[in-house]
Amino acid sequence: MLSYQHMYHAGGPADVHKHAALARMLEQIAQSDASCTYVETHAGRGLYDLRSAEAAKTKEAERGILALDDGQSPILPAAYRRAIASARAVHGPNIYPGSPVIAQILLRSSDPMHLAELHPREVAALRQEVYGHGIQIRQMDGFEVAAEVLAQTKDQGFLLIDPSYEIKSDYEQAARFVVRMHTQHAGLRVLLWYPILEAGLHHIISDILEKHIGQSYERDHVMFPATMSPRLLGSGLIGINLPDRLAPTDKSPPRLAN
Repeated sequence: MLSYQHMYHAGGPADVHKHAALARMLEQIAQSDASCTYVETHAGRGLYDLRSAEAAKTKEAERGILALDDGQSPILPAAYRRAIASARAVHGPNIYPGSPVIAQILLRSSDPMHLAELHPREVAALRQEVYGHGIQIRQMDGFEVAAEVLAQTKDQGFLLIDPSYEIKSDYEQAARFVVRMHTQHAGLRVLLWYPILEAGLHHIISDILEKHIGQSYERDHVMFPATMSPRLLGSGLIGINLPDRLAPTDKSPPRLAN
């Protein structure tokens, strides 16, 4: 929906969970020999000012990235810390990088990037901050962009899906699109984020995936204390064909919250 603007939530606990995993995966992909086509269905604006009025209103960053030594805590993956430091070296110490900038920093310049966003203001900001050879930004439905791009690419693909979930149908639409892309592109790497709210609508996603693709996916979630996020109970991730385990293991970074 066009009413959603991520600047109110940038750097919050859910962003930390999502972006820490994303950075780990992209770093490993960048170290491989195969070229990768990166696609985002809901890109947002790319860079966020943590001192903005929007960030001050929700204070989500204070309970997220700012609570973790402002992004420098060793609990965070090194690739994630490096992306934050790189973005701030260019844009200032109060900046938080969204997923498009994290991807631009961690992937190779030869890896094509396709970013979709519907909100006019977010698209305008995104085009100011994320540009270069091989980067395409389109103001249109992200699922349409992803389907078109992935149908044409011969490279390894990485698809990030993180809608606003402001309406109930977002859960089913995201899940069914994952099923469709996995069916058409068996080797596609997928990272899907979803919120965990009291209504429990995130179960729609797992029900659809289990029915149509069985055990072909991995799931990880983090539950937040009420003092950290009174409305958002937790953050969830779905992974398919990722280069590293999504869920924490003995060799993975520890959980960011419990």
